[in-house]
Amino acid sequence: MVRLESGRLEALGLARVNQATSCQCGVMDPELAEVHVLESESVALRPATPPALGGDAARVQKSFQEIYQSDSEGWESSKDLRSNLGHLESELLFLSTLTGISIRSYSRKTENLRSPEMTEKSIKEVLQKHRLSGTCRMITFQLEFQILEVQNKENLSSVITDLNIIMEPTAYSELSEFVSRAEERRDLFMFFRSLHFLVEWCEYRNRTFKHFKEKYPEAVHLSEGASASSMQVQSTSQPGFELVIIWRIQTDEEGKVLPKLDLLTKVPCQALELDKKRVIEMAAVNFRALLGVLGIEAALESLIKVLCTEHSSQSPQ
Repeated sequence: MVRLESGRLEALGLARVNQATSCQCGVMDPELAEVHVLESESVALRPATPPALGGDAARVQKSFQEIYQSDSEGWESSKDLRSNLGHLESELLFLSTLTGISIRSYSRKTENLRSPEMTEKSIKEVLQKHRLSGTCRMITFQLEFQILEVQNKENLSSVITDLNIIMEPTAYSELSEFVSRAEERRDLFMFFRSLHFLVEWCEYRNRTFKHFKEKYPEAVHLSEGASASSMQVQSTSQPGFELVIIWRIQTDEEGKVLPKLDLLTKVPCQALELDKKRVIEMAAVNFRALLGVLGIEAALESLIKVLCTEHSSQSPQ
């Protein structure tokens, strides 16, 4: 089992959601129930907030502090409920716009685990089963996970014992790898923090490949489609000369999403023998340096123009 820090559990808001949504007896007021649902949806989005958003991040943190400083049991009128409901709705809309993640539904079940030995040692265990669904840009996902809370006389600890992520099939291989990694580590925090940026980078790569294919249809080839991680650039005047751009999107151990581009060359053996200055051999190194100076789009454009210019210069005048 993977142990969560108490601060991370508070970030997910799951323990607070459980306390807020449980009722002692009777039927919960509909407006109060809606407030609690919005609380759970708002807090579920909180870990996805990018850490370097400046004023926006400070606003989010302050808003949540204001929300939880109020005690739901102290609401004395429907007017108070409507006021808090409106506030939660605005915060949920703000977070959805900020992170790109929208929570569509949420439910949970609680089971008290008891045994004579636990009762004797004054240990209380509660198993919470959660299910939520949502969207991130055009991607739909569903989470099913369990949290075991163990409370004794001294402290309260919580661990995620099971995590299952269901995501609609996509052409982006990086998403499947990301989901498998999050499930293996049972890391909800990484999932919410990184999903938006990963999807955004995949869509940007897709648009970039399509742009160059439309602009240079004879030179640029997408053998595996625009959603794949490679693009081929072929010389139309010199058969056998080809550049292959490999564009992967990686997520590090901390959940930071970064693009990684490499260049492969395919040239005839005769050309390699004539390359005394090792231009072809050093092409990948020079390409990475070019990325640092020009950026992704401009660097790709310069590579394509090399082959297109070669074709134009050899055309009859």
